[in-house]
Amino acid sequence: MNSRTVTGHSGTDAGAHTAAPWWTTAVVYQVYPRSFADSNGDGIGDLGGVRGKLDYLAELGVDAIWLSPVYPSPQHDNGYDIRDYQDIDPVFGSLAEFDLLLAEAHERGIKIVMDLVVNHTSNEHPWFVESRSSIDNPKRDWYWWRRPGAAGAEPNGWGSAFSGPAWTLDETTGEYYLHLFAPQQPDLNWVNPEVRQAVYTMMNWWLDRGVDGFRMDVINFIAKQVELVSGPAAATDGGSPMGAQIHEYLQEMHRMVFAGRPDEHLTVGEMPGVSIADAVLFTDAARAEVDMIFQFEHVSLDQGTHKFDPLPRSLVPLKRSLARWQDGLAQTGWNSLYLNNHDQPRLVSRFGNDTQFRYESATLWALVLHLHRGTPYIYQGEEIGMTNVKFDTIDHYRDIESLNHYREAVEQFDQSPASVLAGVHAMGRDNARTPMQWDDTAHAGFTTGTPWLAANPNYPTINVRADRAASHSVFAFYQRLIALRHADPVVALGAFELIEPDHERLYAFTRTLDGQTLLVLANVSDEPLTVRGEWLPDDISGAELLLGNYPGDGSAALRPWEARLYRL
Repeated sequence: MNSRTVTGHSGTDAGAHTAAPWWTTAVVYQVYPRSFADSNGDGIGDLGGVRGKLDYLAELGVDAIWLSPVYPSPQHDNGYDIRDYQDIDPVFGSLAEFDLLLAEAHERGIKIVMDLVVNHTSNEHPWFVESRSSIDNPKRDWYWWRRPGAAGAEPNGWGSAFSGPAWTLDETTGEYYLHLFAPQQPDLNWVNPEVRQAVYTMMNWWLDRGVDGFRMDVINFIAKQVELVSGPAAATDGGSPMGAQIHEYLQEMHRMVFAGRPDEHLTVGEMPGVSIADAVLFTDAARAEVDMIFQFEHVSLDQGTHKFDPLPRSLVPLKRSLARWQDGLAQTGWNSLYLNNHDQPRLVSRFGNDTQFRYESATLWALVLHLHRGTPYIYQGEEIGMTNVKFDTIDHYRDIESLNHYREAVEQFDQSPASVLAGVHAMGRDNARTPMQWDDTAHAGFTTGTPWLAANPNYPTINVRADRAASHSVFAFYQRLIALRHADPVVALGAFELIEPDHERLYAFTRTLDGQTLLVLANVSDEPLTVRGEWLPDDISGAELLLGNYPGDGSAALRPWEARLYRL
């Protein structure tokens, strides 16, 4: 092996893949139903729309659908404020329609993973309606209530993730309730065993119905640092309020919901602010908590003083961050792999070049991400290279986070509307929530009505129909990537080793299992890059090129945004 700079070594013992869970070789596709496909022309995507696209997803090759919330909701946070955990919101369909979706997905070999939002409910949920009715109501302790502090102040200094304080005064009882998100999303008190039992009963109800697992929204927040809840001037400082009880709660959840069931269900916990050491504990199979987590380190590196303060793209911190997680969970635990979702900007706009090299940078990041060790998640539209949107005014946006930030920045802090809007353009969640672009007909083929959020104006050229007909198809590239994961144990389980961690343009690493080695080379830039032999594990002149995003066998020079996968 030639001399080269590497960092870390993460992997699996030879032969360990024979008993690996199904999700190690799986690819999950996230559907944001409101924006995916509208079957009834009311401008809002629905379960009928998802059913109508199952063949599309089966052809793509995905193994599971993560379905963002479809429960009854006032929609203050697009369904992440749930009014009833055991029904379907009429805007999306009905339980009967959901059962059809489940059955038809299973017929195609596709699993359905529900979004589980149990850190908080809607303020219209019957539990909270009871809780706020009086201080001695039996459900009072199902939520976090505290008396006002000095001079009527909030109980502590915690801030909401959606701007403003995390406490709202309820006039009926004269006490504050905690909401780490919007005031319409009061936090459940998991210290109360009745709350936990009610949640487990609901989860079992869905599993008995046939769902295949849960993606758990901000699940580490269910355990609060209780000693800080009532503390004067206590604050999260943008970090996690997570309490030590979280492991106890998740282990109890596993015993009460998943243990003893004959099938393997997928459990992935969204966990802002956790460390690698935390993740090892959460995902250690012997501890029986969750299968994998969504962490946020790598999608926070390009944020300045706050989320809407974007920093210039820098490859070195990003690949070092991802490599740390690869190494940290190499022997115990498992990674989830993502670069965008319903809360993140579009990856080709954020990490790539969405104009001159849109196809090349979209497929480069696909290859790089899917060749890491973990379970890849594709967000709807990623597989055709959908981009961020730049609406002219804030009036065109719908996301509560962006709207609250804009109002606070402009009205309270006297910032320039143009500069604030630029931050929304770059980092706002509506970038991911514009309608799925199916074709070049009105509203991108998403609806025959008026869409709840306008389609990205570039839909006439960037859409499923156009991409699939193109000689360079992002969709076709994803198909080949997914097929590789299904067929080759090295892709799913091989050891990871980062090459040249300090190089500002080269993203290169190997995956090794049972004596077989795969090499990824990627040029993350608009200019050609000559790969030096001393960087490589071996002479690659005779290596097999398994996949690349440029035609031909390639040469020593990587073209702009070129990515190659070799078998050595």
